[in-house]
Amino acid sequence: MLESEEESSSPLPLNLWEMTAVFLKLGSIGFGGGIAMIALMENEFVKRRRLLAIDEFLHGVALSQILGSFPVNTALFIGYRLHGFWGGLLGSLTFLLPSVVAVILLSWLYFGFHTIPSLQGALAGLTPVVIGIILAAVWSMGQKSVRSTVTIAIAIAACLGSLTHINPLLILGSGGIIGLILQLSPPTKTTKLQTSQKSALVGLPLAIQTLPHQAAQMATASSQPVQWLTLVLTFLKVGIVFFGGGFVLIPVLKQLLIDQLHWLTQQEFIDGVAISQLTPGPIAVIATFAGFRVAGIGGALLATVALFLPSLLLMFALAHYYQVVKHLQRVKQFLAGVNPAVVGMVLSAAINLAPAILHLDQPVSLILNSVLLVFSLVAITRLKWHPAIALAVGATVGLCGGQWLTGTA
Repeated sequence: MLESEEESSSPLPLNLWEMTAVFLKLGSIGFGGGIAMIALMENEFVKRRRLLAIDEFLHGVALSQILGSFPVNTALFIGYRLHGFWGGLLGSLTFLLPSVVAVILLSWLYFGFHTIPSLQGALAGLTPVVIGIILAAVWSMGQKSVRSTVTIAIAIAACLGSLTHINPLLILGSGGIIGLILQLSPPTKTTKLQTSQKSALVGLPLAIQTLPHQAAQMATASSQPVQWLTLVLTFLKVGIVFFGGGFVLIPVLKQLLIDQLHWLTQQEFIDGVAISQLTPGPIAVIATFAGFRVAGIGGALLATVALFLPSLLLMFALAHYYQVVKHLQRVKQFLAGVNPAVVGMVLSAAINLAPAILHLDQPVSLILNSVLLVFSLVAITRLKWHPAIALAVGATVGLCGGQWLTGTA
């Protein structure tokens, strides 16, 4: 009964500028890492506004894992699906904008006054709320994509694979292959492929396979003196080999910026990582911090654009080809196996965050964190509150009593 009511509900209209404002809001409250941001997008565009089907949203999340920052890529995918090229461009840029502005401001304070505003208390209060938001998204996405023994098994395997740090592409690809082998999607009428569909089926896998090899060769090019062009080329090369998410990017940038180019000291790099985690948005905005150190605000903007440009270009191509091939039967079967794998990977993020709030030797901390977690789940799933309200409550509690939440009181 509930499903039929949802399906009969008409989508809430959202023009290009309204969509841009939504992404700006999401980029401003997107604390808690990439999966937390995905959960916010799912709540906004799938659950509340019904602008995307859950399957389509999960496909976008899966495609966004290939290269670069997957929350930014997912924002591009959603924007492209809703309003074409300009929707994808404005959606991704406005989603990233609050993080970039925050990092530039904090970088200016850091290099100018050698201080970082203390936000640790607020972050302590956000952590249990973020876990609740992620679990609410798992429940919402899993209701439609994890409905059989096979899909449950795929979700569990994907969760375990993500917890043991198996490459996300391998996890998603394995789920898709299982979907193909077991023909998970319901059969549809076979139609003759048009020329553009055939080229998409052949060209896209070839592009994905050859890109890493070419990128690895480009990334070995020697560095030049620090100039804006050098800055752009350096981060462009990093962006081309930006596989595996923001935390995979950290050791790559450490070796490049400290050991090879000497643009940052060891302490500056550590502080840059901390600053990137104090802001909403992806951890990859550490490139903004490094660019500011080298060439001020202009350098920060250039470094950010260069790092994200390769993945955004690839995501535009993927979003376009997805529209061409999504109705093909074998593509449906592949994606039917990918969907539960995405759900399992999202669940693993909540499990990874859990130790941060499970202070078993500190009863007061454990109780307070548990209350915030349950509050966020009830507020989002039952009371239908916007996640921003739950995040605001968590941040307020953290500012007032962060020491009790972390068990350091």
